[in-house]
Amino acid sequence: MATVHLRIGDLVWGKLGRYPPWPGKVVSPPKDLKKPRGKKCFFVKFFGTEDHAWIKVEQLKPYHPHKEEMIKINKGKRFQQAVDAVEEYLKKAKGKEQAHASDDKNKTGKGQKTTAKPVKIIEEDDEDAFKGGSSDKPASSMEPISKRLKIIEEDTGSTSIQAADSTAVNGSITPTDKRIGFLGLGLMGSGIVSNLLKMGHVVTVWNRTAEKCDLFIQEGARLGRTPAEVVSMCDITFSCVSDPKAARDLVLGPSGVLQGIRPGKCYVEMSTVDPETITELSQVITSRGGRFLEAPVSGSQQLSNDGMLVIVAAGDRSVYEDCSSCFQAMGKTSFFLGEAGNAARMMLILNMVQGSFMATIAEGLTLAQATGQSQQTFLDILCQGQMASTFVDQKCQNILQGNFKPDYYLKHIQKDLRLAISMGDSANHPTPMAAAANEVYKRAKALDQSDNDMSAVYRAYIH
Repeated sequence: MATVHLRIGDLVWGKLGRYPPWPGKVVSPPKDLKKPRGKKCFFVKFFGTEDHAWIKVEQLKPYHPHKEEMIKINKGKRFQQAVDAVEEYLKKAKGKEQAHASDDKNKTGKGQKTTAKPVKIIEEDDEDAFKGGSSDKPASSMEPISKRLKIIEEDTGSTSIQAADSTAVNGSITPTDKRIGFLGLGLMGSGIVSNLLKMGHVVTVWNRTAEKCDLFIQEGARLGRTPAEVVSMCDITFSCVSDPKAARDLVLGPSGVLQGIRPGKCYVEMSTVDPETITELSQVITSRGGRFLEAPVSGSQQLSNDGMLVIVAAGDRSVYEDCSSCFQAMGKTSFFLGEAGNAARMMLILNMVQGSFMATIAEGLTLAQATGQSQQTFLDILCQGQMASTFVDQKCQNILQGNFKPDYYLKHIQKDLRLAISMGDSANHPTPMAAAANEVYKRAKALDQSDNDMSAVYRAYIH
């Protein structure tokens, strides 16, 4: 890849995550915004939106040489509005240059040559240039860049931190000065840590298989030798592991979290576990003077990588507030649900619905095939109706392509179904749909699909 030489004021195409390249301008970052450590990057303000972010140099291309290429591969009204905003910006710049040239000519007299001095055409804070000349705020098609967040109190008593007017900006996050620890670098944890580092947080990591830490050490993370050491070194420690047993062992086991807890230390449990496990962990952490928050996440590996998870939190409200910049870095929204245990209950219900829905989709695809119908046509029709969603499209495409690379492990969704059914039993509430889906996932596990994506439940119907 050719070296990109950029300076303040240059027009560029900037790419963030899996989203398409977008036209922007290299600008000076706010004085209070730290540059991500260990990476060569530029602060870019995007046209047609209010978005701005640190973009790695390898994700940037000069605007003019790549304009035709980008216009051919990117479509959509918002993209066109952004390109129009660039053209309007260039038109203004040209007009101002001509005006300055005319002024210089008048000052020096007719026919007298003069060398025009470089002038600053449009100031970096000229908002209209980036909004396409309109004072109305357009909806951002680069939403994952972002998250200028606002807190909303709901009638239920829960608190929601949501993206303000869908144009919030990840690049504007001011990372907390608290030291962050993270335990567990699996499908979800890896994306979370990567986004914490990108947004300038100081992070110490630990994983049961230490090799997984290497990539994050290269990105600027520090290494903890044990969970206890990470907790003792950090102000807030997050954990994200596979199941209740792993969560308990991490806290209560040898060199575990509990040994590093001191008064004031914060522990945030992000694993999807049962309410009873949360209650137990909360009690042992607070008994040592620690502060406890549960914050399981709804999403997938892709959403984790994109910083677009939904965080469902409960427990110590002050810890929730202390985690604000972390939640902004890893998710698009978060909810506070009150006392510890409530987030576990809500997450199990959410995953119960998702798991049951996935099994039903697989059942529909196999029934289509069994009755001589086109599975692709079934998907096309489904994606044009009321059930259309990215989830449906991606999972069905996985099945049709035979691609079951894990985005959310099948064994984990089956675990969540099992825990949700148990929770229903405790509340004397029937869960027949979840129970039926659970049996299908158990069949898929028996067919060695545990470590595949949840969409591999399809294979339970064809074997």
